[in-house]
Amino acid sequence: MTDALTEQELSFLREMFDLARAGDTARLAEAVDAGIPVNLTNSAGDSLLILAAYHDHPETVGALLERGADTGRVNDRGQTALGAAVFRRSERSVGLLLNAGADPALGPRSALDIARYFDLPEMLALLTSNASQAEV
Repeated sequence: MTDALTEQELSFLREMFDLARAGDTARLAEAVDAGIPVNLTNSAGDSLLILAAYHDHPETVGALLERGADTGRVNDRGQTALGAAVFRRSERSVGLLLNAGADPALGPRSALDIARYFDLPEMLALLTSNASQAEV
């Protein structure tokens, strides 16, 4: 049995997504350390990690990964944090996500698909060089 959340609790949780969007790493990390789920997901399926990656906040991406954020989450639009980082051309976030085990082929709109569709050869090179290094 679960109790419904109050409006105040819901507002607090919505603020966590705003912190991820804004790249407020310190406050978001503090909230996760205090017990907010690192894989908290909004009504669109966006995790804190997806939002931090999409808004190009590599420090926040790193902090969430350090706290166990799941790189395999796919939002309702078929996007992953890695795909969001590729779309934003954030080499740093892409590297952090790949090092954490993110799969470039995951999801209906995978990071590889995004790199190809938007003609981002530098991102495609990052994704494929990491895959070839993993095979060695």
